[in-house]
Amino acid sequence: MRDNLPRGTICIEDIEMGMSRHLRKVVSDGDIEMFAQVSTDHNPVHLDDEYAQNTIFEGRIAHGMLTAGLISAVIGEQLPGHGTVYMGQTLKFLAPVRPGDMVYAEVKVIDIELAKRRVKLDCHCSVNGKRVLVGEATVLAPSRKFD
Repeated sequence: MRDNLPRGTICIEDIEMGMSRHLRKVVSDGDIEMFAQVSTDHNPVHLDDEYAQNTIFEGRIAHGMLTAGLISAVIGEQLPGHGTVYMGQTLKFLAPVRPGDMVYAEVKVIDIELAKRRVKLDCHCSVNGKRVLVGEATVLAPSRKFD
């Protein structure tokens, strides 16, 4: 048995259908600027107020992948948690996230393959109750057993 798993990690043996976890985060100007630096995506729709006012968004928006990163945070920190390996992710962006928006990111277990340690998760992000991102993730969950 593994006894070195981080606290809060949910092992494949303990994951149940319908189990869910979430987080809330306000997306700040600093978050957008840091994401631009890390990703090297300096599209002015994210960084330049004047430019962004003349787009279909009529103002600056966060990078879509910054929002998607909140899904990754829920998976990597909560469900299943530390030791989880991403295998795949689908994403559909439904609406923009703007600086100052409170994003609610949630994942929910929709399929479990115990023998392969695979978990499929329904994923979504919303702002003020309106979905801005939907998708599914497939992950390899940690196990109490040695491989």
